[in-house]
Amino acid sequence: MFGRRESQVRPIFDFTSYLFDLDGTIYVGGKALPGAVDTIQTLRDRDKKIMFATNTTVYTREEVRDKLIQLGIECERDEIVTALSVAGMYFRHYAPGAKVLLIGSDAMTEEMKFSEVDTTDDPMLATHVLVGLDRRFDFEKLTVGMNAVRSGALLIAANPDPFCPLETGVIPDTWALVRAIETASMLQTHDIIGKPSRYYASYVLHQLDCRPEECLMVGDRLETDVELGNSTGMYTALVLSGADSKESIVRTGIEPDYVWASIGVIAEEARLQPSSKVKEQI
Repeated sequence: MFGRRESQVRPIFDFTSYLFDLDGTIYVGGKALPGAVDTIQTLRDRDKKIMFATNTTVYTREEVRDKLIQLGIECERDEIVTALSVAGMYFRHYAPGAKVLLIGSDAMTEEMKFSEVDTTDDPMLATHVLVGLDRRFDFEKLTVGMNAVRSGALLIAANPDPFCPLETGVIPDTWALVRAIETASMLQTHDIIGKPSRYYASYVLHQLDCRPEECLMVGDRLETDVELGNSTGMYTALVLSGADSKESIVRTGIEPDYVWASIGVIAEEARLQPSSKVKEQI
């Protein structure tokens, strides 16, 4: 369905749609990164379509929206995509009638309810086990998840993230818990929902209503953000304000179309090349 296109440098504003990762790209912790607010406003002034893409499983889209607004970035819930909102689409479109056992945060419960996904606490009734970051994960939850999978439920990872960075360090994320269930059940994960999966890409492009080559994916992680764009034919930009560096490109072999110090490059470019719409307002 998707495929990597030949790399071709294009002007920064030569896209109809822009897809931004959040943590490490738009903000770090509770602070917006330099140039982030100006960049988003610049693109809105040029009538560009914008979406924010995160692999979080601990916040609802409303909570993410509220955080962005507090940082000075106006947005709507429908402009935000999370691993959980994609999971809701996954169960509606690819597994209708599923009964899903949830191992994750309260946000997971809320998003599945919003997507009208049927859930269950009974491992014997579950058709799927959806796993996300769960700070209350314990031996009992491991046992329930293991028994559901051993009884025939398909193991679904909300994202492939092994750890989650915090301002004070890192904590285990979704993939660490998934691996525990795989080990205990002796069965493998059936599907992964979050970036860089094809499910995530399909959801985003549908919401943006654009062709892949019309979209620029901007993020700080090569193996999720840039790989999502590369594998689907989007253009990609790596920002060096978060997880990965230029050296990471050599290590992973994943090459973005652009490498920027930060998202602020877009706002800086706008000051050099104001759009016709901006010129008319001056």
